[in-house]
Amino acid sequence: MLSSLSKMFTKLISVNNLRAYAWASLVSQILIVVTGGLVRLTGSGLGCPTWPKCTSDSLTTVPAQGYHGLIEFGNRLLTFALLVVAVLTILAVFNRAVDRSLGLRSPAVILLAGIPAQAILGGFTVLTKLNPWLVGAHFILSAIMIVTATVLVWRVYAPSAAFVPARAYALAPSVSIFGAISVVIGVLVTGAGPHAGDANSIRNGLDLETWFHYHSYPAYVLLALIVVELLYLMRADRGEDGQLVLSMPSKIALGLLAGTIIQAIIGVLQARLGVPAPLVAIHMLGASCLVSLITFNHLAARAK
Repeated sequence: MLSSLSKMFTKLISVNNLRAYAWASLVSQILIVVTGGLVRLTGSGLGCPTWPKCTSDSLTTVPAQGYHGLIEFGNRLLTFALLVVAVLTILAVFNRAVDRSLGLRSPAVILLAGIPAQAILGGFTVLTKLNPWLVGAHFILSAIMIVTATVLVWRVYAPSAAFVPARAYALAPSVSIFGAISVVIGVLVTGAGPHAGDANSIRNGLDLETWFHYHSYPAYVLLALIVVELLYLMRADRGEDGQLVLSMPSKIALGLLAGTIIQAIIGVLQARLGVPAPLVAIHMLGASCLVSLITFNHLAARAK
């Protein structure tokens, strides 16, 4: 029995599983944002009105909390899934067979440390009755975790550096900066919007319509920068015979461009339709994916 368990454990922490664990880390970090958004959009933010217990007398949800309690407690349980993935990842990364030069340890450690940090910040969010600034900080922390998981995926694959023209190389940091600005302002817009997570929760007091515009300005600059970067990359991809063969940086930039356009369309529809919950959920998923794509774009364009 012990021998079988030892073999199973050894297999679980094998370096052969690193790619799967890295992708699981990235996907789970994105999903926790989406499920957290669903908690807020269904008005279940205080389905468990205290923390770390769900109620003052119970660690789990109780019938009196209704479906709001089930949704909020279900989101809390996902933290344990992230913890399992993070532990397996760090055990595999610290396996002696792993090449230390790949730089896998730092992102793996950050991902593991970020889980209790997210849980504690989420707890303060509940205890302050969904203070919008703490809700926003919770998303920012999740975005940092998505960036970290993306770096882990990149380093696990350790792709060879492709040729990147100097102008595209120089534009990549600007893409990342305006992407970050757009995300941060989007968080402020969310805090001003109608979906507080609970009917009695306060909002941040910002004018929603005005901040919709503030959010759109860096987003459009981001879109323009991606287009210019992609043009430079594709020009370099064209061979002497005129045939275009997209390099990895071009493919990533093209995916980022498509994602940004879709996200912009959804954002405009939200503003025109009065911020309906389904579109907000899709927009949160899109924002999480864009954070990862922007990170991949930076890594591909600046790889040496």
